[in-house]
Amino acid sequence: MLQTGIKNWAIDDRPREKLALKGAESLSNSELLAILINNGTTDKSAVDLSKELLSSVENNLQRLAKLSVKEMVNLKIKGLGPVKAVTIAAALELGVRRNMADNKKEIVLSSKDIAKFLQAQLQYKMHEVFAVVFLNRANKINHYEIISEGGITGTVADPRIILKKALEHEAVSIVLCHNHPSGNLKPSRQDQELTTKIKEAAGYFDIKVMDHIIVSEEGYYSFADDGML
Repeated sequence: MLQTGIKNWAIDDRPREKLALKGAESLSNSELLAILINNGTTDKSAVDLSKELLSSVENNLQRLAKLSVKEMVNLKIKGLGPVKAVTIAAALELGVRRNMADNKKEIVLSSKDIAKFLQAQLQYKMHEVFAVVFLNRANKINHYEIISEGGITGTVADPRIILKKALEHEAVSIVLCHNHPSGNLKPSRQDQELTTKIKEAAGYFDIKVMDHIIVSEEGYYSFADDGML
């Protein structure tokens, strides 16, 4: 009988041992996923399952990160059930949060600075999300929060909720943001009207709307850079 289990591999080739000996950077994506998957089936190793999972998303980690637990399970990969899917989703989310923690330390001086932070948070969302970044006097990120979530084509944000949050977090300025899952970065008329409405309302509280950023996998659009503020 063919021995497919990782335990039958040379020690240096086993993902866990390889990571311990050579560091995480020495492992391929499939080997890192295999550690999360933990074990395979009678005829496939954890690495085989990892390769099959990656193949289902064309070896694109961004596409993998967009999959919900249910969608991952629905791929019908033998040996990849809800428990393993949850583990993978949790690890991918930790990666997103690590990026967020690193970027929070930076001073926001331009649209590029804030877009980098926002893309890390929203580029994996399959539906439209409206979020706000709250900045302190030093132009550092004080708080980030998703205000509303909608469908594939749109979401609605309430200016009253945004301003309430801004006051709660003692924000001096805010950056509005939403994603376009379609990839189209062009702002709609509704986007422009909402931006104007929030900017005018924020002015009564001496809170500055620094920008409104639209993000997608294709890049980002800045209202401020385009003279729309």
